[in-house]
Amino acid sequence: MSAARYVARSPEIAARKFDGEMIIMSARDSTIFTLSQVATIIWEAADGSTPLDEIVATRIAAEFDVALEVALEDAEHLVTELASHGILLISDQPIHPP
Repeated sequence: MSAARYVARSPEIAARKFDGEMIIMSARDSTIFTLSQVATIIWEAADGSTPLDEIVATRIAAEFDVALEVALEDAEHLVTELASHGILLISDQPIHPP
């Protein structure tokens, strides 16, 4: 089993939810991102204290009727991509707000 990964929303963004999807602007470079429904669920649940695998198990796998292993693999890829754009923070320890 891999180590727990924690995710938190970056403080360097502006975000608004519209019709079930999150629209995010990075303060780093003013890039705008539109998150899918699944990505929005993960982003909203990214509180820094809930492990990603728990978010996926309770909020994604059951709701979207997808195998946990598949959902977790997709979520890992998604959060890594969002972190590379400065939208999410990822850590192997709980992330506390600054």
